[in-house]
Amino acid sequence: MESLEAIFDQIPIRHDLASHLMLLGIVQGFFLAFVIFLRAKRKSAIKLFGWSLLVQCLVFLDVYLCYTGLMKYTIQFNDSTEFLVLLITPTLYFFLYTLLERKPITLKKHWPHFVLPFLYAISQINYYLSPVQVKLNAYLGAYHRNLGFLEVPGDMDYSYHYIKDEFRWLVLLSFAFYLILSLLLVLKTRKRGWTSPKHIKVDKYIFSRNTVIFFFVLMVSLFLIYLNYDDDGGDHIIGIMQTITIFITSFFILSESRFFEKSWIADKYETLANNSTQFESIEGFVMASQYYSNQDISLKKVADELGTNGNTVSKLINSETGTNFNDYINQKRIALAQERLLDDEFKQLTVEAVGQSVGFKSKSAFYNAFKKHTGQSPSAFMKQKRG
Repeated sequence: MESLEAIFDQIPIRHDLASHLMLLGIVQGFFLAFVIFLRAKRKSAIKLFGWSLLVQCLVFLDVYLCYTGLMKYTIQFNDSTEFLVLLITPTLYFFLYTLLERKPITLKKHWPHFVLPFLYAISQINYYLSPVQVKLNAYLGAYHRNLGFLEVPGDMDYSYHYIKDEFRWLVLLSFAFYLILSLLLVLKTRKRGWTSPKHIKVDKYIFSRNTVIFFFVLMVSLFLIYLNYDDDGGDHIIGIMQTITIFITSFFILSESRFFEKSWIADKYETLANNSTQFESIEGFVMASQYYSNQDISLKKVADELGTNGNTVSKLINSETGTNFNDYINQKRIALAQERLLDDEFKQLTVEAVGQSVGFKSKSAFYNAFKKHTGQSPSAFMKQKRG
């Protein structure tokens, strides 16, 4: 035990610019995740972003403790967050998926994404249950090899090293896989066409595209760091990059805050807090029997049917979709028109008639809305799809 204490005494505590930057990012990340969990709705895509932030902060807290030497006070937890590293990219992908596809993430449907982290955690059980000497030796081997190593019980099973030694490449594999999935997701959404109101400062599609770019830059950085550093020697560089990313994200979130707008104290917005109407009620009503294809649909009629006021309906639609009422309805009409333009059941109808069948009162209104939401005319759309 004396040799154990002697090793602990020799481990230096290091506080420098790198450690201060990492700590700044970790604290900011935890705070941002707390705000998201406190404010975001249960099934919101933003909630998944909060989980991704939490996972990242736990991982980089481990990195911070190792880099500064403070890990010697919590040596039992050394390398305990490795399996969480394999959850960073899946949770970011879940956020993008929910944000762009507007579909929930469920364990029943998306369980394969958790297989790799789960199997890795299972493979490391021997390490997690190992005596403190083994964990201290693992830490010394990564950061302080000059201090030597401790003797461990002779019956210690090191079979977990077969997987642990390949951990870096598992991380790179995970990044590459989810980079491809995220890129395909953004391209798919871009192909469908996207629009956002001019007052939106942070476009969710541009944000998604930039997230994919960040994926790529981080993956390349990881690869270069792994080539130039042994063991965990370059993890602090990744931690600094994470701090920069968290503060950029914080800037985007703050820039969308209504705190900087004059209208944030207006009475018309206060109705949302006390109104029982939910966006799901609006969505269900306009989708029922394709009510959105009714040419006489209006904001007032929808509000009256739901027992609320037009301003509440308008604000809920804007906060959930980033669009106004007319664009919200027209997006649904255009989606239905795309189906009918290619459906043999409606082939006897002219393009103008198809537009009228989905709710547009004139040919020009249909053409303008179709081009706005798809980037092409109805005729060009049919020509492209029919080859």
